[in-house]
Amino acid sequence: MAACAIRRGFLTALSKYNKKHSHKVLCINEVARGLAANRPQVPCVPCDLPNIQQARFMSSRNRPEGKVLETVGVFEALKHHGKYETGQLFLHSVFGYRGIVLFPWNARLYDRDVTPPVADSKADSPGGLGSKEVKGETHTYYQVLIDTRDCPHISQRSQTEAVTFLANHDDSRALYAIPGLDYVSHEDILPYNSTEQVPIQHELFERFLVFNSDKTPLFSARDTLKAWQEKNHPWLELSDVHRESTENIRVTVIPFYMGMREAQNSHVYWWRYCIRLENMGNEVVQLRERHWRIFSLSGTLETVRGRGVVGREPVLSKEQPAFQYSSHVSLQAPSGHMWGTFRIERTDGSHFDVRIPPFSLESNKDDKAPPAGYTF
Repeated sequence: MAACAIRRGFLTALSKYNKKHSHKVLCINEVARGLAANRPQVPCVPCDLPNIQQARFMSSRNRPEGKVLETVGVFEALKHHGKYETGQLFLHSVFGYRGIVLFPWNARLYDRDVTPPVADSKADSPGGLGSKEVKGETHTYYQVLIDTRDCPHISQRSQTEAVTFLANHDDSRALYAIPGLDYVSHEDILPYNSTEQVPIQHELFERFLVFNSDKTPLFSARDTLKAWQEKNHPWLELSDVHRESTENIRVTVIPFYMGMREAQNSHVYWWRYCIRLENMGNEVVQLRERHWRIFSLSGTLETVRGRGVVGREPVLSKEQPAFQYSSHVSLQAPSGHMWGTFRIERTDGSHFDVRIPPFSLESNKDDKAPPAGYTF
């Protein structure tokens, strides 16, 4: 297996080139599925690299034919213990974009594939959702910046390259977004280093990070990043992650509390939630429908059915195994639950339902002030 790698963001432009030059580049699909990290460290035949830690990370220039590669960094050893630090450059193992770590979060991962649910008979009732009854294990996630050059290439696989917030108290539905932010789990990171002083293109990069040749990684947090993290901690905080698989389709849900607004003499509580679907098998499938059940502490139970998600009906294949998106929900109560299913279609026309792991919608006890420092 060749140790040289190119970004999956340029898969379309380079697919024919890769087939003809498979001995020179690491298979893009293997990188995207995170398999490169688990493969034996064999020498690269054409370039004689001793192992993947010294592998060149290659990128396509913006040429029409997309066949010109340039070196943008060198892969580093994966961290099996401990956390990646602020300023760590990485390649996303699933979506293939370049990014940089801003700061870590300690999340509780409720993985129903590891710990079985208490009882299937309780799974469809608000009192028996079981999301908190599944043992939560501490897991590291990261707040990261995405290289804006890669955003167009991941748009078909991910619609979460922005973090949304409630804008102000005047309009309970007004949202604004900070583009190029994402939440990344520890195993999603393929670390690399670069000698460029501005290796990531993002309007917040130089406002948040500074090059420091005496440190490893080479980029350190500016005071503006520390202040922004401190001020916006309640809005950015990631606490719970829920995961469950059905017939090789894994669904991961991350809910975020956004705050409370007053509307028509009542309180409206808002959450956003990020969902990733991953095809862990070899069969090509397509998401056709969603079926949500939303329970509010006020006593209401709402059912929502619809075609696809966020106007899309993504295909999950071996070449593009994952799709990620964000959406929002509001309740007239400070807490509730959500659960449901995705209707998945096989190539032969048959269907099956994939469970969405139940998750709680919990509001913070303290009322939140509007996010600070978002106008740059």
